[in-house]
Amino acid sequence: MARRNLALESWTRMSKLPLGKNAWSRMVAARAPYFRSISPQMVELRPGHAQASLRKRWSVTNHLGTVHAIAMCNLAEFTGGLMTEVSVPATHRWIPKGMTVEYLKKAGTDLRGVCRCEPLPEFGDEGFDWPVTVDVTDREDQQVFRAVITMWISPKR
Repeated sequence: MARRNLALESWTRMSKLPLGKNAWSRMVAARAPYFRSISPQMVELRPGHAQASLRKRWSVTNHLGTVHAIAMCNLAEFTGGLMTEVSVPATHRWIPKGMTVEYLKKAGTDLRGVCRCEPLPEFGDEGFDWPVTVDVTDREDQQVFRAVITMWISPKR
């Protein structure tokens, strides 16, 4: 029997509750503690799509007063990783293999990371690289950052 996707099930249930999205995002950060450094907030999550936000505050800024490059990398990994988690079938596993980033503009406001991977790839008997793109925009909807995370997808043994 295939295992259930607990991340998607808990998101579906909790995101409908008052403060549920915030509580769910904190649970993820408790499971992967480095995410706590940016306090990301999941906004939307479903197979093939994720959207998360990062509030600009002093602890995520650089010497220029803009959002630090590594904070944006962290937002991209949070967004792309969770999209992958809810998209990959229970018969497969995934792990980030690499990330290429582009810094397009200074990030001086709160940020939104969006990952869209539709349609989903075929999950067969062989492992494969799945390039997952996360676009990060500022409050004015200007793209400030782009990451392509190579996810290694393989069947479970």
